[in-house]
Amino acid sequence: MPPRVAITLGDPRGIGPEIVGAVLRDPPPGADFVVVGPDELVSGLSAERVGIGTAGPGSVLTPAQAGRLAGRAVERAVALALAGDVEAVVTGPADKAALRLGGYPYPGHTEWLAELAGGVDVAMMLAEDKLRVVLVTTHIPLRQVLDDLTTERVVGVGRIARRELKRRFGIAQPRLAVCAVNPHAGEAGLFGDEDDEILRPAAEQLGAVGPLPADTVFVKAARGEFDAVLAPYHDVGMTAIKMAAFGRAVNVTLGLPFIRTAPDHGTALDIAGKGVADSGSMRKAVEMAIRLAVGGANT
Repeated sequence: MPPRVAITLGDPRGIGPEIVGAVLRDPPPGADFVVVGPDELVSGLSAERVGIGTAGPGSVLTPAQAGRLAGRAVERAVALALAGDVEAVVTGPADKAALRLGGYPYPGHTEWLAELAGGVDVAMMLAEDKLRVVLVTTHIPLRQVLDDLTTERVVGVGRIARRELKRRFGIAQPRLAVCAVNPHAGEAGLFGDEDDEILRPAAEQLGAVGPLPADTVFVKAARGEFDAVLAPYHDVGMTAIKMAAFGRAVNVTLGLPFIRTAPDHGTALDIAGKGVADSGSMRKAVEMAIRLAVGGANT
């Protein structure tokens, strides 16, 4: 029996509804799909449909209204997953500011999904064919990174990554590398001591390589030397994966009791409805969800 995959449309003002529609017009094989979103937007899609309320006449929504609809869709999809009605959830792009205005005060889907799943420990991974990046810190200001970056946090994220790479991706002995936070990994303390005092002990506890400078570690990983890189802060990891595979990378939440993937981009409000949105990353997210649901995938 094929797995059932729930797909949320994301912010109804953005490109989510059109890229989901594009994928479902020529759906990846091997799964049945449940689309979750505003009633009038899911009604024309060729899949099982779960409506979560109306977007009103036309597509004129306030950010708060759009945020509430996007939030309800995620809540409904997660409820389906926790009840065992679907094996995986793919979330369409949502606007963080709109979600906050709509009553969902989370910095991102990762933290939100962790709470919906019962307060589990999770990690955010971006993956493509040759590179996987796991973020140690996610949606926080850069000036806060050094306060939040602890040996314990790096080790915790690394253990989640190693466990999920084994469980979900079928990698028997995951090879991890730790990305440095300072230029040249601190250059023996000349450019900061965080790499020696925080990251190196974490790498030793994990049996990982590093810390290696950011301008080296991602090149090595893309060449196949590591199965995943632990990135100390959001932009160093996201820049690496998006330079390597923008439009092909997939966001995977590690540590949830169900599979969750998402495209590697945002709502693109400026091009929504113009017929120019690229559905490639959404297709990759759906394909990965299917592969993981049927027993693991080496991406």
